[in-house]
Formats: sequence, structure tokens, C-alpha cells
Amino acid sequence: MMTWKTAFYSLALFCGLVFFSSSKCIAADDAAPARKFDVVAFYNGTYDAAHINFVHEANVWIPKMGVKYGFTYTATNNWKNLNKAFLANFSVVLFLDDSPHDADERSAFQEYMENGGGWMGFHVCAFSTDAKEWDWYFNKFLGSGMFNNNTWFPTTALLKVEDRNHPSMKGVPEKFISSVSEWYSWTSDLTKNPDIDILASVDPGSFPLGTDPNQSWYKGYYPIIWTNKKFKMLYANFGHNAMDYKADIGKSSTFASEDQNKFIINGILWLGSR
Repeated sequence: MMTWKTAFYSLALFCGLVFFSSSKCIAADDAAPARKFDVVAFYNGTYDAAHINFVHEANVWIPKMGVKYGFTYTATNNWKNLNKAFLANFSVVLFLDDSPHDADERSAFQEYMENGGGWMGFHVCAFSTDAKEWDWYFNKFLGSGMFNNNTWFPTTALLKVEDRNHPSMKGVPEKFISSVSEWYSWTSDLTKNPDIDILASVDPGSFPLGTDPNQSWYKGYYPIIWTNKKFKMLYANFGHNAMDYKADIGKSSTFASEDQNKFIINGILWLGSR
């Protein structure tokens, strides 16, 4: 015969199991991810409609990924925010379409990176016709030196993953089709720089790369994504959409490639990890 005490404890155990099971379901399926870290993106947004178009869509797509994967996203075109006090609030800095030009801003960014900050830069943020003008950034940090030439018109590329063990390449196929972009080459040979780890390059299956015969690549080795092993950083040479310049309408999206998007998300999560 069940006593009142036995019945009470049985009921309490049953309720506890139900609560525990329900809590597990809520945590796994319904709850938003806890905030992990904060990201800030700097942009100019005033030159080349293709770059501006990329900035606009980045400032929509990346914060959506932040909600999904647990990071906050702040975008600013005020480069004076590139200072020690402001940067202390963020684990990851993005350069969408430019790099700092002021000496104090450059110094603050260098200090931030040398003290373990995370950074991802896109396309034109590495553009330079005088790398000595900011030697640390173009020659040492990026390692690319100056702009050499580019493909035209903007097209997709078949990319080959060079370092499958890097966290940013987790789950990315060995070869994948990028989103549409204009592609840059550089004056410095990244393959000869021991600090640089090339993560993805143009696969020979892409050639000829470009639709203008006078501005296409027909052969050669072209790094597209890389990291400098001395810093927590990633550079990706995409972020130039195809444009109808007369109508000021974008004809492509930098976020059209799921495999490329996987790299971007992986990369931000790796940069924000501590």
C-alpha cells in the first residue's frame, strides 16, 4: 500500500523529470544563443557604387548572422572611433571598404592587433599604390604590398582551399564557387612570406578569370584568402559586387555563395573566440 510520503516523493520526482526534460528541449531548440562577443565594422561608403552596394548588404546580412550565432554587430563610418577606448568594447574589428588614413587611428589599430584583437578585412581595404605610406599594415600585417592588377568584369571564381585545418575553413569544400567579385593581385609574393598562411587561392579551373580579354587572368597563382600567423586576422579579397552603374543597382551579392558564407561565419566566430 502506497503511503502519503511515498506518493509525495514519487510526484516530486516525476515533476522534476518533466521540468528537466522540458528545460533541455527549450535550451536546445528554442532559446537564442547567449551573447559571445561584440563585432564592430568600419566603412567609408562614399566611393565606387560596387563597394557601397557591398557595404549596404553587409550591414544587413552580418547582424542577422550575429543573432543566429551569438555576437553583436555595430557598424560605423566614423573612423575617429578607431581609438583605444572605443576598441576596448569589441573583440573583432571589420574593415568593409577602407582602412584608416589618420596617424592616430592607425596607431590605435596596430596596438589593438598587437594586443590580441581580432580583424577581418574585405577587398579594397588592402588596396594601396604606395605601401610604404603605411608600411606596418600593407607590408607586414597584410604582407601583400601594393595593388598590381585586377580582373574585369566582376565574376565568380573557382577557389581552392589551401589550409583545410584552419578553423575558418571548417566544413568548406576543398573547391568551391565564390560569389561575384573583382579580383586583385599584389606586388608581394605571399608564398615567400613565412608569416602568411594562404587559406584559399584561385583554382586553375577558373582560367580565364574575367570577361574583358584585356583584364583577365589566364594563368598564375593568386591568393584570395589568407591570415598572418602573428595576429588573429583574416583577409578576404571579395566585396565588390557587379553593378549597373547608370541605374546604381547591384547585379550580384557577395553573400550569394553558401560555401563562402560558411568561411565568413567560421572566420568571425574564430576571431571572436578567446
